[in-house]
Amino acid sequence: MPEAVLQAANSWGVWLIAIAIVVIVLIQSLLYIRLSFKTADLIGFPREKCVQGLRAGAISAIGPSIAVFIVMVGMMSVVGGPITWLRLSIIGAAPTELTAATVGAEALGVKFGGADYDVMALATSWWTMAINGTGWLLVTALFTHKLEDVREKIGGGDPKWLAIVSGAAMLGCFGFLNSNSIMAGYKGLKAGAAGGGGPLYAAIGGLLGMVLMLTLAKKLTWLREYTLGIAMLIGMAVAVILV
Repeated sequence: MPEAVLQAANSWGVWLIAIAIVVIVLIQSLLYIRLSFKTADLIGFPREKCVQGLRAGAISAIGPSIAVFIVMVGMMSVVGGPITWLRLSIIGAAPTELTAATVGAEALGVKFGGADYDVMALATSWWTMAINGTGWLLVTALFTHKLEDVREKIGGGDPKWLAIVSGAAMLGCFGFLNSNSIMAGYKGLKAGAAGGGGPLYAAIGGLLGMVLMLTLAKKLTWLREYTLGIAMLIGMAVAVILV
């Protein structure tokens, strides 16, 4: 890959744009946290519970962040540091971003990060990554405020039924995401590919880790808010050891 490509990708102008957008996202996050605490005060929700939830979310984010960081290192060597930092800060789906960058290069007829990967290919990868995320942002902007109405209609106003519907939706989402990893790991093992069973090992390790942490949390109540984050780390550790 020509040196001029990385020089353009890591130029100060791109860094300034990336920093500005990431700062906006950070400010939005802080405003959202402040709004959550204000709303909790209005409805009489204990502030210490809000702090516990915030701390649990931060700890649970450690596991996914490690996977994002690993992909980020690889992407930085091709599409540059600022655009990688920017995309993974506002989207966070590392495999999707890497796939979009690769598809963009292939659409131009060059190999991602190859010797013929020039500035035009870099721009194509950037555009593909941006367009790939546009659909999610549009759906979020146009339909998020309608989801609560849909949930209320499905639940019929019954709090217990609403809780069941919400729980089922979450189980469906996480189950779908896990099924992809499980099938990818199974196919990798079946094909005898090196490290192919990693996703399957991670899913099984995470499941066993979650069962273990929930069991321990029954006696060690302070452990409850850390269970998800620790279980994800256990899953990743199992995958690394077995692969």
